[in-house]
Amino acid sequence: MSGNILGERFVLVCYGESHGRAIGAVVDGCPAGLPIEREEIQRELDLRRPGTSSLSSPRKEEDQVEILSGIVNGRTTGSPIGMLIWNKDVDSKPYERLMKMPRPGHADMPAWFKYGGFNDVRGGGHFSARLTAAFVMGGAIAKKLLAKVFGTDIVAYVTEIGGIRAKTMSFEEAKSMRYSNEVRCPDSAAAEKMKELILEEKKKGDSLGGLIECVAKNAPLGLGEPVFGSLDSDLARALFSIPAVKGVEFGSGFNAARLRGSQNNDQYTVVGGKIVSKTNNAGGMLGGLSFGMPIISRIAFKPPSSIPKTQKTVNLETMKEEELIVSGRHDPCVLPRAVPIVEAVVALVLADHALRAGLISPVIGKH
Repeated sequence: MSGNILGERFVLVCYGESHGRAIGAVVDGCPAGLPIEREEIQRELDLRRPGTSSLSSPRKEEDQVEILSGIVNGRTTGSPIGMLIWNKDVDSKPYERLMKMPRPGHADMPAWFKYGGFNDVRGGGHFSARLTAAFVMGGAIAKKLLAKVFGTDIVAYVTEIGGIRAKTMSFEEAKSMRYSNEVRCPDSAAAEKMKELILEEKKKGDSLGGLIECVAKNAPLGLGEPVFGSLDSDLARALFSIPAVKGVEFGSGFNAARLRGSQNNDQYTVVGGKIVSKTNNAGGMLGGLSFGMPIISRIAFKPPSSIPKTQKTVNLETMKEEELIVSGRHDPCVLPRAVPIVEAVVALVLADHALRAGLISPVIGKH
């Protein structure tokens, strides 16, 4: 099974299954000397941990990260950084019936055909969003590297769930308020309505999707490569690797299709001796390169597919239609827990491009 590697110079390799023994990440290419403590990685993992809210899966996982290599005395050594978390609250019984009964909306059916029925179906196996814990482990190191070298600040937050939209807020407002509620939406009034709707749909046995916005401030100028190595194409590819993501846009995004060129163009000016644009419809990227403005992305998540409603499926052995009710422990809405995952993925791509551009020394600081 390939496709488990992200990046060229700052490289993340993820491994594990939802109901296997552990989930892990290996980060290769991180410069030596970067100060980082286990607690900094753990803090990011705690933000996506299940079982901490009425809005998330009741699966109780501690998700305590163990660092196996690459960090000694609070500094990276330059060698691969190995990390893992153990799966402790595993209940595979609800999946016994699903071995030959693909769940609508999941990868079960195409995975069964691709891997000849040998793939791990329990909890989605390697296709599970549980693997995003590995993204967060690697992303925590990438975030620290970017902040240390460039002062980059990456902030994601929920802007819409089930058609309920948050009001527009400044970067600083969103940063300070996004974790003030379970929804991770900086608009407290909208967050309360979102929570009520999620719990209402949960009672009905249904689920909800929505939007997350992510802003990366102080990203270095000139990240990205022309054509197939563009920063926005690599960001889009990585963001689409997050389970349940069905849409990604940058800057004005799809709304650009409704604008005139005179409305969508970002005109330049000089502020404090630096060239900046008066607007940021480009989302911080032009021609696939970062140009100094905040890198703005919006990510659309579908409603979770595992719902306790009666649905139709086909038995893979008999090839006959059957009814299916998906039991088990699942999120009624993935967006609250997806906020740190989005930040992690953006950080991984930006760190990789910064290293590819030669903007980061192989040794951070002095001995």
